[in-house]
Amino acid sequence: MFQYAFISVYILFTTGGLILMKMGNNAGTLAIQNSTVNFSVNIISLLGLIMYIISFLMFTKIITTYDLSYIYPMLAGIVQTLSLLAAVFILKENITWFGAVGIALVIIGIIIMNINKVGA
Repeated sequence: MFQYAFISVYILFTTGGLILMKMGNNAGTLAIQNSTVNFSVNIISLLGLIMYIISFLMFTKIITTYDLSYIYPMLAGIVQTLSLLAAVFILKENITWFGAVGIALVIIGIIIMNINKVGA
């Protein structure tokens, strides 16, 4: 049960981090002046960056625990699907016909990958 919760939190942090960085609309600035490093970013983008870094650390644990050929395509598909849906519903971005077909294909692929897992 813990494994599903850990993977769910990873998906939430990855998708949330991407959406918050986009909402923050600020790539940040990095400057070196007089041997001093200055970094500035708004709070929404910073929160998104922190979430995304945490998700990366979680991802390193996930890929060392599970079969890479199975877990990576599945997680990538889920994150891409949720990111697109969040962009449509939260950021009010438009989805194209090709985007909708792509999401359908990703979902079909995830289902096909898990057909043998359900019976096991």
